[in-house]
Amino acid sequence: MKLMECVPNFSEGRDLGILDAIAGAIKSVKNVSLLDVDPGADTNRTVFTMAGEPEAVVEAAFQAIKKAAELIDMSKHTGEHPRMGATDVCPFIPISDMTMEECVEYARKLGKRVGEELGIPVYLYENAASKPEWRNLATVRSGEYEALATKAKDPAWKPDFGPQSFNAKSGATAISAREFLIAYNINLNTRDKKKAHDIALSIRESGRSARDEKGKLIRDANGEIVKTPGIFSHCKAVGWYIDGYNRAQISINLTNYKITPPHAVLDKVREMAHEMGLEVTGSELVGLIPKAAILEAGKYYLNKMNESTGIPERMIMETAIQSMGLAELSPFDLDKKVIEYAIAKTDRLATKTVIDFCDVLSTESPTPGGGSVAALCLAMSGALSAMVANLTIDKKGYEKVQDAAHKYAPMGQSIKERAIHCIDVDSDAFDIMMEAMRLPKKTDEEIQYRNQQIELGTQGAIIAPLNVLRMSLEALELVKEVAKIGNINALSDAGVAALTALAAAKAANFNILINLQSITDEDFKKKTLAEAALLIKKCEALTDAVDKDVSSRL
Repeated sequence: MKLMECVPNFSEGRDLGILDAIAGAIKSVKNVSLLDVDPGADTNRTVFTMAGEPEAVVEAAFQAIKKAAELIDMSKHTGEHPRMGATDVCPFIPISDMTMEECVEYARKLGKRVGEELGIPVYLYENAASKPEWRNLATVRSGEYEALATKAKDPAWKPDFGPQSFNAKSGATAISAREFLIAYNINLNTRDKKKAHDIALSIRESGRSARDEKGKLIRDANGEIVKTPGIFSHCKAVGWYIDGYNRAQISINLTNYKITPPHAVLDKVREMAHEMGLEVTGSELVGLIPKAAILEAGKYYLNKMNESTGIPERMIMETAIQSMGLAELSPFDLDKKVIEYAIAKTDRLATKTVIDFCDVLSTESPTPGGGSVAALCLAMSGALSAMVANLTIDKKGYEKVQDAAHKYAPMGQSIKERAIHCIDVDSDAFDIMMEAMRLPKKTDEEIQYRNQQIELGTQGAIIAPLNVLRMSLEALELVKEVAKIGNINALSDAGVAALTALAAAKAANFNILINLQSITDEDFKKKTLAEAALLIKKCEALTDAVDKDVSSRL
């Protein structure tokens, strides 16, 4: 599922009425979660954090910017933080299944709308910047609000979107796309701030000032102090002492965790601290973290222990929590600290107990239905494949297939996780189709719009089970390989994995066929029928092969 974060900064940190109104504008948009509101009275600035489906996040950002433009008067604004607009900055951040390029396009889409509909000058910065010199926010915001009247007369400062004129009330807004910033602190068993800062100087990208053998600063030909670069790129760090914790910490901002992940920094700091006679006692995550980052950390430590990474994702993340000491200073709640979990709907079908799911399935409610059951069967198939692989890892007599078992277990878990997500996707797709059918149809325009939405909704209700059917083939291909190398004592489980995958495939196909009857797009119908028929044929052939293999060895 595509998820995007947005962190708009508004030039108001004292009037709670204004902040509540902006929050209300965000909350009015469906499929967006407002995760945090962090006001600062001294800076007179508030940072909002929201996340959700990309299109919905763009809409929520626009509504928030619009509300801020209505309520905030920049001509009367004062505060310690640099600023140039009522909405000062508005960056988009990819969370899951999103590329930076997609975020850049959403930044441009928002910028165009803000410029055209609200008449606010918009400058694109960082990854969305239209010119190299505007990648740096400090350059874009140079002179702050007070310089905007002059910039409005300078052709070099023509905004990317909106009028090149001075908007006295709203100022200007900078919109961007950037990577997720992880705020991360490493705890030391010392109260000495200098020792913590010394390590910080060594790991941070900007490094430290170079000195000669006598300790004198080294300068270049222009008289500038020469810097010795630090170990990690995309890493900012300082050492400080926290009175409440009675210890020193290395405070770190990681601006691209995909290049410099927190576990890599932690392991290096552990090594450096040990050389200084210090110990790392744990670490602390400030704010939220993308699931991918903590999963990567958990897999890193599992690999170091030569243990399977093909286990449930929460178990992988628990390994990261324990290995990194993330719960040393306070409890680490995955549902509050992992951004995907924090914004997840609480009424998902996938989170129901088996009894509750079967109970609601048995009622007159059309959802959940056969499509969700197909996804559930597929999830169980993936889980069984992972189980067989895990029962093969580190088992005597299976030394020659360890690499394969370590490979197949995570593949089974991946199928399981994606299929579990599809349980709700299928149900949601049906609900969207039904909403379209309830649209008004009194005028020709309403009828035309309703028919368009019904067609789109019905296609969505077909694409959902089609994706389950595609994954069913993937699951059966995996089962075939797992059955070959798996622990003989779990051979029957491999057979059941094949049967549940075939059940998922055929159930998904039934849902495709019944909804295709309502499709008017003949090309879509023809292509879908052809693909589904081919997938079913392949799934049946694979199931027969696994069935014969398993039956012959039982």
